[in-house]
Amino acid sequence: MATRRALEMVAFAGALSYFLKQRAPQYSIGLITTAVVLFTVQVFLLASWKKIIHPRYFSPLRNVPQPPNGHWLLGQTRRIVKEPSGMPMREWAETIPNNGLIRYSTWMGERLLVSTPKALGEVLVTKNYDFVKPPHFTDGLGRILGIGILLAEGDEHKRQRKNLMPAFAYRHIKNLYPVFWNKSREMVECISAAAKSDEQPKPTQDGEEPHAPGAIEVGDFTSRATLDIIGVSGMGQDFNALQDPTNKLNRVYREVFNPGRMGRIMQVLGLFIPVWILRLLPVKRNEEMRNANLYIKQVCRDLIAGKRARLEEQKTRSAVDIDILSVALESGGFSDEDLVNQMMTFLVAGHETTATAMLWAVYLLCKHPEAQSRLRKEVRSKLTSLNGEVNAADVDNCAYLNAVCSEVLRVWAPVALTMRVAGKDTSIQGQFVPKGMTIILCPWAINTSPELWGEDAKEFKPERWLDAEGRYNKSGSADSNYSFLTFLHGPRSCIGQKFAEAEFACLLAAWFGRFETRLEDGGALAKGAEVEIKGGITSKPKGGLWVQLKELDGW
Repeated sequence: MATRRALEMVAFAGALSYFLKQRAPQYSIGLITTAVVLFTVQVFLLASWKKIIHPRYFSPLRNVPQPPNGHWLLGQTRRIVKEPSGMPMREWAETIPNNGLIRYSTWMGERLLVSTPKALGEVLVTKNYDFVKPPHFTDGLGRILGIGILLAEGDEHKRQRKNLMPAFAYRHIKNLYPVFWNKSREMVECISAAAKSDEQPKPTQDGEEPHAPGAIEVGDFTSRATLDIIGVSGMGQDFNALQDPTNKLNRVYREVFNPGRMGRIMQVLGLFIPVWILRLLPVKRNEEMRNANLYIKQVCRDLIAGKRARLEEQKTRSAVDIDILSVALESGGFSDEDLVNQMMTFLVAGHETTATAMLWAVYLLCKHPEAQSRLRKEVRSKLTSLNGEVNAADVDNCAYLNAVCSEVLRVWAPVALTMRVAGKDTSIQGQFVPKGMTIILCPWAINTSPELWGEDAKEFKPERWLDAEGRYNKSGSADSNYSFLTFLHGPRSCIGQKFAEAEFACLLAAWFGRFETRLEDGGALAKGAEVEIKGGITSKPKGGLWVQLKELDGW
């Protein structure tokens, strides 16, 4: 839409400039110069209308509560760029009286923040197909995520979800627990070897000093472990990232998820400049993303071809594979190119989010050693041993483990916020919402709302997920399901929620069953500094999370 309007403005400026030069040369200052001036005037008038006049005097949302201290032209843009994603929305949801909607403006236009369970219920359930993913999500994230179930809309989304649901049913997920546990054990073994290594940890980026001997960076191991897990359980392929951190797929994803200075600049520019223009810039980040897209697609094509051949062989042996790709192929509902997009989606969503959750889990349990000790005691008493077999019932029986997982996902949801766009004129809580309006859904605001979770909402308290008898209560202490937004809700909720929860629980149990973990000796976090947050597809501690370990015997 923005591109078409810009072209229309260019065409109008050019045509009018030509007309003036031919018919009224006294008003022309040259064909090109006049066209540039006319185009600039159009941009100024359009910006004045969209950013100043319309929001103040004509917008149907002008009476919706909004944050104070917005810039007259940029609105809240400077604060949103400066602070971690989701933080301003968290404050606004707490401090601005509202009936479910808060309106704020940015350089890109008006936004509606959804702030109450009832309003969320309309956007996510009763009117969910009125709201679609923003086009820039598809244009930007689609290169790495693929145009799979995460970005599909309408009937196409319904079709894809129906065909993929069998792979994510609990009766299927419970068969994957041994895979999750085996990889969790392998992760622990790799961490143990790295912590005992005489090799000094390498300096981090920007010339920082080396880390303390024996310190490890949590995200390095959790990302490799979850990549291996989604490979085995999702596609029947062990990527071997834990044993070989230099393998190409792991390196490609590390580049994608750690964009560096230029990547962060490009993310900020994306707030102001269309994605298609940014992609034309001759910068290294664009080349990295193009190469990543080509490589990941080829990996997925090779996996699909290999899996299709194996399934043909298995027909004669009545064997059955339980990975997601096998289920998708057996459904017959996807072309090979569709499957490439689905596998790209699951490769990212299936490993980066859980790896980030593990980062926050380790951070929180280091900050709360009493919770870490309680978790370790339960894991060691209820799970046979790190080298033993573990099934779904064993993990489900660990009430405090599940409470810790849910509390981590509540306090530090890996994805701080997401967006929708009104696909047609609609309403939320009786408030008219025009087509094209951007809707903000912010787990970081909802999950830590004092109104929904109590005055201790921002505190890490796994006990809020336990009932009076100490059993795990999946709704926590909140009254509404919509008080926990990490996996969203409704037809567009995360299809892999059960998969992610099971994987997370196994990784966490293995880590803290074997290691007593503390923040890096002498590091800023160990000295009490507030964690700095780096944004991206997920929100993580800036500079990584470095910890030191004491390996415990007897389990």
